[in-house]
Amino acid sequence: MSTNTKSNGPPRSGSRRRRYVLAGVVALLGIVTGAILLEVLGTILFALTVAYVLLPLQGWLVRRGLTEWVAAAAATVIGFVGAVAVFSPIAVTLYFRVDEITSIIEGLPEAVPITAFNITYTIEASEVQAFVVDYLSSIAATFALSLPVLAIKFALFLTLLFALLLEADSAGRAAIAPIPREYRDVVYALATRARETLYAIYVLQLATSVATLLIAYPVFWLLDYEMSLTLAIIAAILQFVPIVGPSVLVGLIAVYHVTAGEIAAAVLIAVFGLVLIGWLPDIAVRPRLARRSAGLPGSLYFIGFTGGLFTLGPIGIVVGPLIVAVFVEAVDLLSEEVNSEITFSELAAAESDAGGDSGTEPRPDEPDSPIADD
Repeated sequence: MSTNTKSNGPPRSGSRRRRYVLAGVVALLGIVTGAILLEVLGTILFALTVAYVLLPLQGWLVRRGLTEWVAAAAATVIGFVGAVAVFSPIAVTLYFRVDEITSIIEGLPEAVPITAFNITYTIEASEVQAFVVDYLSSIAATFALSLPVLAIKFALFLTLLFALLLEADSAGRAAIAPIPREYRDVVYALATRARETLYAIYVLQLATSVATLLIAYPVFWLLDYEMSLTLAIIAAILQFVPIVGPSVLVGLIAVYHVTAGEIAAAVLIAVFGLVLIGWLPDIAVRPRLARRSAGLPGSLYFIGFTGGLFTLGPIGIVVGPLIVAVFVEAVDLLSEEVNSEITFSELAAAESDAGGDSGTEPRPDEPDSPIADD
């Protein structure tokens, strides 16, 4: 028996070494492939994250009797509908409504006088207006010229999404194969946090955004705004911005009415807008869908959102919060590994007690002192 054990040792070591070499080759080829496909890297990352969110849906469809191919196709269609629901309002706003938004900005007063303590201050807004108008015009022109490229990227997104869903098991096994078994629980924890974060970004934020659109449009229409649909679309898009949300749009509209001397209109939009548009969608939708979300604090989500957006562009809206969430999970795992059952407050209290004991020597006249007992 000992002879067989010895003979089985080297092949295991060689197999593990071979696995690591193959993993290194895959990583190197992945870096080279990413450099070559740099122009569509954002589309690839977007497809990867969407596929990761749709994997449970595909598994559910397979358990209901569908073949893997049909389940992957159905999940891809659902991903297609979700992508259209997200990007079509942005396209409509940029392409068809940009002239209306520009006319409203140009109609704002160029100077806003503010009086406080019998002193009048004048805020010049003409330069800001000109900058915003030029920026919106350039965005609309760039979007129109980029439509063929965007169509190709969208087709690439759908193709890659279907392939990832169809071969998800093989890709998952290949990803974790080089990782030793004693560390796979770490990979599982990080993967779970990533899935919960992506669920919070795609499903939770999308549902809240749709609810915002459905609520904001009748509110703006009842308050007699000419661009009710455009304002509702902007409010729905702002729902993806953490902390700020659609409340910033309501605030800007209220400030516009105040500068125009329309105090009653400013009060109406401030009250109904903040309650119905800024507050109601969060209360009505989030508690019902937040069970599977990552529970990432809003401040960290905002940091990941803004940092990812400024560093990576639009795809950073997803990648930024995802990286922050995975980093927080890794820190939690390290903390549990080092101090498995000790909280930070208990650790600080123990260190303070140890410092106090080291600086105090027992006195003979104390009854509890070991020297006095001697």
